[in-house]
Amino acid sequence: MFRVFKSPGFEKKASKILTRSELLELEKLIEKMKLGIITGKTITYDFPKEKKIGGKKIYFLVYANIKIVLLVSASNKKYQQETIDEIKLLLPEFKKYAYNLKY
Repeated sequence: MFRVFKSPGFEKKASKILTRSELLELEKLIEKMKLGIITGKTITYDFPKEKKIGGKKIYFLVYANIKIVLLVSASNKKYQQETIDEIKLLLPEFKKYAYNLKY
């Protein structure tokens, strides 16, 4: 069982680019993640992972040792590389945020 959290900027970004049906698909994905069914393509190393929903991508980090999945961003194809670069830059901050959620 995993706990799934959204990073501070995730909700705003996701609601901007995802359609209503894609947001519903995201909620289904979150429910699967909570059960430990974590699918998605690894971008580099083990972080981050991406999952395609419609024509957009959802980016998330899996901290298996503390059983937390952190949804960190969403993007369309045009901003995909920019989003990945931003996530890589913020990895230490996301890790700190996730470990603070543990308690």
